[in-house]
Amino acid sequence: MQSNFATHNSVLPQKASVTSRRAKDRLVVALFLLPALIIFLLFVIYPIFRSLYYSTFDWKGLGAATNNIGLENYRRILTDVVFQKSVVNVVIIIVLSLALQLPAAIVLSTLVSRDLPGRAMFRTIFFLPYVLSEVNAAIMWILLYDPNPERGFINGILVSLGLNSVNWLADMNVVLFAVFIVLTWKYFGFHMLLYLTGLQNIPTEIEEAATMDGANSFQNFWYITLPLLSGTIRTSVQMSVLGSIQQFILVWVMTRGGPVNASEVMATYMYRFGFVRFQFGYGSAVAIIMFLICVIFSLLYRQLTNKPDYLTGL
Repeated sequence: MQSNFATHNSVLPQKASVTSRRAKDRLVVALFLLPALIIFLLFVIYPIFRSLYYSTFDWKGLGAATNNIGLENYRRILTDVVFQKSVVNVVIIIVLSLALQLPAAIVLSTLVSRDLPGRAMFRTIFFLPYVLSEVNAAIMWILLYDPNPERGFINGILVSLGLNSVNWLADMNVVLFAVFIVLTWKYFGFHMLLYLTGLQNIPTEIEEAATMDGANSFQNFWYITLPLLSGTIRTSVQMSVLGSIQQFILVWVMTRGGPVNASEVMATYMYRFGFVRFQFGYGSAVAIIMFLICVIFSLLYRQLTNKPDYLTGL
């Protein structure tokens, strides 16, 4: 009886020690997370609610916001043909990215991941544009698109082939596709790097076993590589769509949304009203709409593609 009592007494201090250690660990974690949480609240959450507040005012940015107009800014936005045009342009960019940019990145990353001569050089060449700032890339392509064949490299090639020069950034029919080419050139390497990382996580034994069973290169790619890349592809698609919705710098520097709103996107539309026309209440409403589109898409996309990864099962 005394032995059981002594054992019970010895266990209690051990439990108390474990509980105290866990409490200290949680306190340390909380202290480390607190600065990041404060920064997140100040620079992410607070601006969102502040923009939501200003979006209900007809506010020019000077003085206090006093002229509350309710949801009038949102009604004006949704009925504005220019905003509708910007949404259509964003959708076109998204569709072109998903149909052309990402499949090409998958195929080229698969080729570059093989034991080919000069593969390191090719990786560097494809990734290099992503390292450049968007302003530098935009200015460089403005020079390449110069309508004068003597100055513009692309039109110089067209003229040398006996074709007419094209005013890429001033023609309403081609300006959006000209911008898309630049976007593809700029971000192609980023998606390619994602796929290369995913390919490195695929065990080579799986493809070797399939080859021994008689599978050719295309069957290996279609039935093994693509399914095992599903998690990476889902991430790439989501980042491509969200990046297209938020795209601003390249479009603004190259075309400012012109000519005649032919290359207008939602971000340039917001900037034009908020920081060019100083209609901050209206611009805040556009920002809230863009935020809601991104959140709704992310939640729906996550729900629709919530499937376990082939390799990790997560």
